[in-house]
Amino acid sequence: MTSTSVSHVAAGDDRPDEPRCRVVRGGEGYEGRQGLSYAAGISAESARAHGLCLHSLTIPPGGRAKAHRHESHESAIYTVTGRCEFWWGEGLAHRDEVGPGDFVYIPAGVPHLPINRTDEPVFAVIARTDPNEQESVVLMPELDAVPDGATP
Repeated sequence: MTSTSVSHVAAGDDRPDEPRCRVVRGGEGYEGRQGLSYAAGISAESARAHGLCLHSLTIPPGGRAKAHRHESHESAIYTVTGRCEFWWGEGLAHRDEVGPGDFVYIPAGVPHLPINRTDEPVFAVIARTDPNEQESVVLMPELDAVPDGATP
């Protein structure tokens, strides 16, 4: 993998706190608390973002996240390729199928869990209103087995 590149203040610039556009090169990733691998994108850490976070995610065949919620921010997901189940709500009581071209909105505090039960990877772009990559992730292990038939 290539490393993430962030455009920095030019040498000799006497206004280092001036708002600046930044290009973050894709490549380096991280393992999220949710149990999936993300490609680092725009965040407070990479681009000094103040109100959003934007990453990409690949869910491998047979892969799944851990049940979780984002305590105080909204999330939006755009599925580029692949299909997955999306479990959400109190006790993960709701299940939707998500595929290419689908957008998913997740309100703050709503438990959710994606599962890829297919033999093709799922690739998606994820945006959140929290600029920090993992700060408000709350794992909910009591819900992890719900998609497999367990009762919370």
